[in-house]
Amino acid sequence: MTTEWKHDDFYYGIIKGKLSNLSPGTAIIDNAGNIPAFDVAKAAFIIRNTFENYPEGSVHLICVHSEAANNREYLVVKAKNHFFIGADNGIFNLILNSEPDEAVKISGLSEMDIFSKTAAALIAGKQLSELGEAVSKINEMMPLRAAIDKDTISGSVIFIDSYGNAISNITREVFLRVFDNREFRIMLKSNRNHADHISEKYSDVEVGDILARFNQLDLLEIAINGANISELLSIETGSTVRIDSANKPAEPNRLF
Repeated sequence: MTTEWKHDDFYYGIIKGKLSNLSPGTAIIDNAGNIPAFDVAKAAFIIRNTFENYPEGSVHLICVHSEAANNREYLVVKAKNHFFIGADNGIFNLILNSEPDEAVKISGLSEMDIFSKTAAALIAGKQLSELGEAVSKINEMMPLRAAIDKDTISGSVIFIDSYGNAISNITREVFLRVFDNREFRIMLKSNRNHADHISEKYSDVEVGDILARFNQLDLLEIAINGANISELLSIETGSTVRIDSANKPAEPNRLF
């Protein structure tokens, strides 16, 4: 279950109580909570990078910007042998980055009522065709991707973890496509904050120094050893990350 609710919110008790009644003995796991309200992109990032760690056949409830309004339906989506229940607000496309194997629209009295009943039905072995009307197309949101321009990669911070480390949308594959066996300068927000090599571990640099590394998601992460880089440098989601050739001079009066 991935939600925008605070952990002391009564919504948890309602939906978990309903699930416990409808499907006794089923493990109900909080995948992530307290996601900023309506932040579909952050929720999608978390689910995309976590759902395949759960057993096949798992049911993922997505309670983020999930009110079915403005012609958005509630959907059950099947993909990669997992089930996802949420609003058709573009999040399914961001999670899967592909077409689902199957999708149906569902309806009920309230979000928590329909989500819990649908999850229980799936756990009981019902097919999607028994739960709702098939849909051929779901709403899409386009993910923010890094761009390559000659010998420059331009990206942005897409997630800030619990330690304040800034995770970008620059993949290892994109980085190596441009800078394999070449010297480079990785800059975060301005050319004053930079790293010129890729570290394996945070401890590869002195405490207080900036470092860049590829994390377990193979995404470029920028951090400060022993400190919260986002707080110190006022980094936030959307902050610019740029990689230039090391011998490219910084332009005066420019951030990069």
